Amino acid sequence: MTKRSHEDDVEFIKALAELLSENDLSELQVKRDYDGEGSLNVRVSRIQPNAVQAPVQMQMPSAAPAAPATPATPSTPAATPAADDDPANLPGAVTSPMVGTAYLSPEPGASPFVKVGDKVSEGQTLMIVEAMKTMNQIPSPSSGTVKRILIEDGSPVEFGAPLMVIE
Repeated sequence: MTKRSHEDDVEFIKALAELLSENDLSELQVKRDYDGEGSLNVRVSRIQPNAVQAPVQMQMPSAAPAAPATPATPSTPAATPAADDDPANLPGAVTSPMVGTAYLSPEPGASPFVKVGDKVSEGQTLMIVEAMKTMNQIPSPSSGTVKRILIEDGSPVEFGAPLMVIE
């Protein structure tokens, strides 16, 4: 450990923070080994005030064409987007327990775990969230029917982001 300095580690962490900002990431974790002289574990993250809303904004373009189709009745479109603005507040919303990439099927080309309209039981796998090359099954918190799937296969998700709605 005598050959490396504290300043080198500080510069390494600053470089990671720059990568975080430049690539619009919310979290980055790295383990750096020093050839038998120990290691450095670094986790750099930033809290975004609207972190939960980012996936919702990604979903809005698919819902946006429906809203302009009925501009003549302002009360109805205003009520519909308000519900779409924060699906996490809907009863039965299933949120992501981690930051990662969401997959709706067990492998590429396979049929999805669930589809809209499917009846699910508590504990049944709804999807997978990949985090740090680990596939994490997301179980259903309750029995019910899948009403909405709020993400697309392979899309990035944030902690607490709404994934689907089960009623």
